[in-house]
Amino acid sequence: MVTENLQVNKVSVSCLQIKNGIYQAVLEYYDENGKRHQPWRSTKLKVRGNKKQALAVAERIRAKLEEELQLKALENSKNNSNTNSTSDILFIEYLFYWLKTVQHTLENTTFTSYRQLCNHHIKRYFTENPIKLKDLEPIHIQNFYTELMGKYNLTANTVIHHHAIIRKCLDYAFKMNIIVSNPADKVQRPKKAQFIGSFYNETELNKLFEISKGDPLELIILITAFYGLRRSEVLGLQWDSFDFKNKTITIKHTITITNTNGDNRKIEGKDRTKNKSSYRTLPLFDDIATMLLDVKEKQKSFQKAFGNSYNKKYLNYVFVKPDGNIIRPDYVTEHFGILLRKNNMRHIRFHDLRHSCASLLLAKGVPMKSIQEWLGHSNFSTTANLYAHLDTNSKKISANALENALKFTDTNKKENEETISSSSQK
Repeated sequence: MVTENLQVNKVSVSCLQIKNGIYQAVLEYYDENGKRHQPWRSTKLKVRGNKKQALAVAERIRAKLEEELQLKALENSKNNSNTNSTSDILFIEYLFYWLKTVQHTLENTTFTSYRQLCNHHIKRYFTENPIKLKDLEPIHIQNFYTELMGKYNLTANTVIHHHAIIRKCLDYAFKMNIIVSNPADKVQRPKKAQFIGSFYNETELNKLFEISKGDPLELIILITAFYGLRRSEVLGLQWDSFDFKNKTITIKHTITITNTNGDNRKIEGKDRTKNKSSYRTLPLFDDIATMLLDVKEKQKSFQKAFGNSYNKKYLNYVFVKPDGNIIRPDYVTEHFGILLRKNNMRHIRFHDLRHSCASLLLAKGVPMKSIQEWLGHSNFSTTANLYAHLDTNSKKISANALENALKFTDTNKKENEETISSSSQK
């Protein structure tokens, strides 16, 4: 059966070998007939000081070979007259095969979100309404979207996320010549709703800083609001992110939660940001620098107090618990909501502190381009789409320019002023 073929050709890295001073990845897998194969692939890395990097390269080589073997198995199944065509499998079966195939090409957080969407509404609908991959038509996908927005009242943006996954899956099948066209291309996806984020104004932010004094999130809230950081960025701050001498802060490391294997959610730290522009260096405020140094001293005292039970895995991180464990992203989200409710403050999401930063910068006349660089957006259009409706300063400049250019005659202006004065007296 095709579904059985989809599970073969699992490749592993057997070991690293050295040939002509270069690390070689020795791979291992068994084919459909149970025959063992051990191909060698060059990492193109010299031996001296490169073992860790060679292992990472070997893993990428392994993943690529596994994908090639699985795709070859699919093609063999399709062309084998004694078996069903690959496109005879159910669409929902192929969806999960595709998801597993592309896993190594996705960020763990992206893969986790994809799998969650696949396991929920997509799996439920196409299990209740089973249809073969080869028989899938635009109307079937359109009916799915209609149900999501009607019966389950999902937003247009959420449905667009579902559409993106389905379209990518079918596009993959099309490129592999498994289907003759991508039916998702003919589906009318919902129009994306304009984003209007919640945010605190200057008064509310200052009140938030006041009520958070002494709270476990005090400095996290302060830094997030001042720099407009993402949650993953503020929790990923390490001591080497700060240059206290030159008074700078560099955003270069992130902390996220993943569960790529379907087990317990795990903390993942990585030395890269959401995009190239997110890697940025900003000025370090004196007050924040003072608070950071105070936190560092407290961490030293906690290490002594906890002794051997102190978790030394996260020694370089700024935001850890007294016992050394990292502060989890989900804790920040939950505790932030509790803090607001406890102090009767208007509810916003923790991520809305980022929007609050942007709106405050706009209110103070900071140009949109500068805000893009401050927030680390990948392009100007992202910043403009999010915050253009808040840019009252540029609108005032435009209004003043028009008013000065298109002046009334002195007579009309005087009559207009008298009319306004008369109306106000009434």
